[in-house]
Amino acid sequence: MAILVTGGAGYIGSHTVLALKLRGDQVVILDNLCNASREVINRIEKLAGGGKVVFVEGDIRNRACLRDLFSSNDISAVIHFAALKAVGESTRIPLVYYDNNVTGTVVLLEEMNRSGVYNFIFSSSATVYGANAPVPYVETTPICAPSSPYGTSKMMVEFVMREFAFAEPKFKAIALRYFNPVGANESGEMGEDPVGIPNNLLPCIAQVAIGRLPYLRVFGNDYPTVDGTCQRDYIHVVDLAEGHLKALDYLSKVKGYKVYNLGGGKCYSVLEMIKAFEIASGKYIPYKIKPRRNGDLATFWADTRLAEKDLDWRVSRGITEMMRDTWNWYLKNPNGFR
Repeated sequence: MAILVTGGAGYIGSHTVLALKLRGDQVVILDNLCNASREVINRIEKLAGGGKVVFVEGDIRNRACLRDLFSSNDISAVIHFAALKAVGESTRIPLVYYDNNVTGTVVLLEEMNRSGVYNFIFSSSATVYGANAPVPYVETTPICAPSSPYGTSKMMVEFVMREFAFAEPKFKAIALRYFNPVGANESGEMGEDPVGIPNNLLPCIAQVAIGRLPYLRVFGNDYPTVDGTCQRDYIHVVDLAEGHLKALDYLSKVKGYKVYNLGGGKCYSVLEMIKAFEIASGKYIPYKIKPRRNGDLATFWADTRLAEKDLDWRVSRGITEMMRDTWNWYLKNPNGFR
């Protein structure tokens, strides 16, 4: 039996596929390659020690594609990463985000139900806690009013999962609320490869270091934090991938729908991240202070005790490994997978 990984050629998806392959699981990847490269499939096969990865180029909204995929493969569970993910972009084209992220997931769940596949892991986000949740974020905190259509789409899918689990007793689902994934495979063969100017901090820092950007824009230095810049909870992408395997293994114990935070459990400021990268790379990172961005919170981080207790999961890589592996990826792949 195989695990279907939607969005499995993307940043987090590819690292999760590799982790599954390394422990001997059969995997089928479904990806439309809108934010990914086919080259990542070759990298996964290489790092996993050979053997072909089953890859289907297709869209989760394409019902015919899904039906063919489920009929052609013995799927036991689905790990669902396929989504548009740029917060700023989502405010400009919200209907596209709701169509892809929400409608696409509903179509996927319908086809899973039709094929008798009831094990589901969902890639959610800490943005579902909204702007007013107390920190650290705890899974029992009510979710409401995310600050972007992207965050709202993740919240809506969580509601869909919860209601489907109530209606269908065979459906077992876990939503994993990510914080800020960074880093790369330690080999330097796989990492984050954003299209255009990155939306996230660490890829921007790295692109300054290799000369693709002239300087880093730091949005605000007057927040009530240790140095006035925003603080975020960062998690190494390999730790995050391992969290998905732990969740998958725990599904048999789940009744209905469960939620877990996957984060580092601590936060770092923008300036602390810059300094840590300079130490890892030996490069000076010039930056300019810019006005605050609308919607940016001063600080937030994860309470990870529930994932530690139920899933027996905890991070094992700190900021040193995050910076080292990111820099190694960019050194070896200054143009990403292209």
